[in-house]
Amino acid sequence: MTLWDAWIGKTQTQDDVLTPALLQRFRATIDSQDAGQGIHWCLCLPDAVTADLDSDGHPKRGGFLPPIPLPRRMWASSAVTFHAPLHVGGAITRKSTVANVTERNGASGPLVFVDIDHETTADGVLAVSERQTLVYREAPTGAAATPSTDIQIKQSDWQLRRIIQPTEALLFRYSALTFNSHRIHYDHPYATQIEGYAGLVVHGPLLATLLLDLASRTFGADALKTFAFRGQAPAIVGAPLHLVGNSEGDNVTLAVLSPSGRTFMSASATL
Repeated sequence: MTLWDAWIGKTQTQDDVLTPALLQRFRATIDSQDAGQGIHWCLCLPDAVTADLDSDGHPKRGGFLPPIPLPRRMWASSAVTFHAPLHVGGAITRKSTVANVTERNGASGPLVFVDIDHETTADGVLAVSERQTLVYREAPTGAAATPSTDIQIKQSDWQLRRIIQPTEALLFRYSALTFNSHRIHYDHPYATQIEGYAGLVVHGPLLATLLLDLASRTFGADALKTFAFRGQAPAIVGAPLHLVGNSEGDNVTLAVLSPSGRTFMSASATL
């Protein structure tokens, strides 16, 4: 038995509607005319009142998620299966279940991983299933780390390539789309002085959405059957992002890289 066993199996159900306005704002945010996969992260959102937000901008601990006392929380990875497209006007229901809570010791100190299974239906039909992993860790000590540099990106190594420059406006819009009030995405003094980042942090699901859009631009709308991503380093606003990928048969490898080749996010997908 562990402290968090009581939360395993706990469920939460939320309802929403995919409106034409939401789809239009989603596409406008990432400058894409046909994007659709990834919009499930903009539905069935947290609805804690402002008075119930913690000092980091997240809803206060407890409730559906276990009250992990470690101060920093990050979306570490997800494994997504797209069963059917989400259509405008669809009545959306998402059932979330706490699947597992695991405590580990890492180089930076204690870590707690929380796995959550999400099932999103549209008009009663399963559309998206996802295993999401959150990681909780200690607050940083000392100054923000200087990003390491790797080999320069060889454009010839990647069949799919797109470069974008994340801006404060992009982060603001995505925070609004997802009702995400985590201060690392909009409060520069908090992000740098309290959480120890080098600047405002680009949302993990935003990076994943940009990779989904890269696949959509290449293979067509709703082309992916599965998509799994893992965050490897924080991407900071203002620095160029290289969205890259390779495909072989039905298998696709994707990544978000710095200009020097540092991996911010790695991903794999199937068509």
